[in-house]
Parts: sequence; C-alpha cells; structure tokens
Amino acid sequence: MFTGIVAAVGRIERVEPLGEGAGVRLVVDAGTLDLSDVAVGDSIAIQGACMTAVAVEDRRFVVEVSRESLRLTVGLEAPGEVNLEKALRLADRLGGHLVAGHVDGVGTVAAFEPVGESWRLVVRVPAALSRYLAYKGSLTVDGTSLTVNRVVDLPDGDCEVEINLIPHTVGATTLGRLVPGTRVNLEIDLIARYVERMLPERR
Repeated sequence: MFTGIVAAVGRIERVEPLGEGAGVRLVVDAGTLDLSDVAVGDSIAIQGACMTAVAVEDRRFVVEVSRESLRLTVGLEAPGEVNLEKALRLADRLGGHLVAGHVDGVGTVAAFEPVGESWRLVVRVPAALSRYLAYKGSLTVDGTSLTVNRVVDLPDGDCEVEINLIPHTVGATTLGRLVPGTRVNLEIDLIARYVERMLPERR
C-alpha cells in the first residue's frame, strides 16, 4: 500500500528488454529517495505503478515490468523522470489516501494552466472509471494523491475532472511537466471500488 505522497522524483536510466514477447528491466536512479531501508523484494511505486525491487545498489534500484503492465500504463517504457514512493509502513502517517499502486486506466491531460498561485489540471478520464469519481473525492495521477474539485460528464461516457495543484506539488513531482495531450496513469479511490462492487447485491 501507498499514500500517494510522492517522496522523490527519480529517473529511469535504462530500459532493457527481457526477451521476445516479455517485459523489460528498468534501472532507476532513485534521486533523493532514501534506499537505506529498501531490500530486494520490497515494493516501490513508479509513476503510481507498484513494482518489486529485484536489485538495490547505492543510489539505484532495478525492477522488472511485465508486458501486461507496460500495456496498461504509461511512463515506464522509456528513460525519463518518474515519481517514486516506498511502500507504506503501518506506523506511517497517511498523508494522502489509501493507494494500492494498481493502475486502473490511462487518462489524457486536457488542460494544465496557472491560476493565481496555483495550477489548474483537467484530465479526461475513460468511461470505465468515470463512475468512481466524485466532487472532493480522491484520484491518483501518476502516483500523486489529488483531490477532485469538479467532475463533468461527457456525452461519450468519459468525464473530465478538474484538480487544483499547489506550487509544492508541481515542484515536487513530475506533474509540473504535463502539457495537454500527455497521457497519465490513474488509480481510483480504493473505497469507491469496493462500494461499487457491493451496490448490485443490495439492489
């Protein structure tokens, strides 16, 4: 489990194919993320996707990403900056919300612009996830826990969510690099997922 509070911005340095039809091995520079308590087998969220460390050395760690994970996510297929968070410990503060690190879908940035001292982010969310989103609810974007300020349902079943980003979030994550058209990893609120599952039985 994670909180969606990005601990550091790292960088995928190398992407190494694991074999024909298989996934890839990522060599990640952890940036300022403290790896002193990270061991082989521990979980680290990369751009919101939970990955298992298969090697840890100095300031770098290695993960192996399946072909299926590559198909369902963005930002793991090429070198570049990534949001990083170590797995939550039971004694840690839950500063964001409960995040599983399981990407539910990929959205597209519709707008990203400064408004006063903050930033306005609008993400188009695919129809399969639209019903899980609500005003003042939680949404994870590229591993960052965010609060939804507005939901607009679209005729095709998709929706657009509007989010306010404070300068700290823009500066401490990869979200500051977003432009319209950028694809982002999305994870819906864990509680909303269970509520949706339970409602048909009550009906």
